[in-house]
Amino acid sequence: MSDLRAQIAARTAELPTLADPAGTGDMLALLRLLYRVGRRDLALGRLFEGHVDAMQIVNRYGSDDQRARLRDAVDAGAALGVWNADLPGAPLTAEDTRLSGGKSFASGAGILSHALVTVDAPGGRQLLLLDLARTPPDIDRSVWQVTGMQRSETHVVRWRQAAIRPDDRIGLPGDYVRDPWFTGGALRFAAVQAGGVAALLDATRDHLAAAGRDADPHQAGRLAELYALAQASAAAVREAGESWFGDEAARLPLVAAARAAV
Repeated sequence: MSDLRAQIAARTAELPTLADPAGTGDMLALLRLLYRVGRRDLALGRLFEGHVDAMQIVNRYGSDDQRARLRDAVDAGAALGVWNADLPGAPLTAEDTRLSGGKSFASGAGILSHALVTVDAPGGRQLLLLDLARTPPDIDRSVWQVTGMQRSETHVVRWRQAAIRPDDRIGLPGDYVRDPWFTGGALRFAAVQAGGVAALLDATRDHLAAAGRDADPHQAGRLAELYALAQASAAAVREAGESWFGDEAARLPLVAAARAAV
């Protein structure tokens, strides 16, 4: 098991639930955990958020048997992700029991044990939960050259006539993009990124202290400005989380505001 997969498993034990948050307390506990992970390690935060997203989707739309198998896999240390971005010119397709095509921006390629992927089907996008040990993709690592996020292993993946099973299908076509959870899911990665903003503040403060420049009034002013921005980002995420189960009309606009703030 890779180090990042082991860390995902360790953080999973801290989740209030593997399913969608059932109330404000669960929602805020989830967002605080994502914030802490992003503040410590942004690449891990990217992967952990996708892991949470996949687990919530399977619990939301999967059958009782699929939810039970997910629970067993997670207990055994599974790490999941959601790969939705189609590979230009070769989108992922599922014909009968064969999977062909690819995905771009597949975070955790080579790290994850399972991937929740989308394929076009009559009625909308169909979700498939793939055991990557059973249906391993080819991984193209030449594209992802993002400084600072190499460890997220976000690559292009392809399958060529890979065998799939009927019970790999999760839910019905169109389930993946159903709101409010589809649009509202942006609140999770906003929480991770808000943690990353706080980490920049931490690093700046530590650098100034180590350089003996923390008493400089100009540096203190810049640090105060960064502090205000970090606080505003965290506050916007928190407000959206606190309001999720309250004013339904404000739910998604507050998520959009949190994204903009971060």
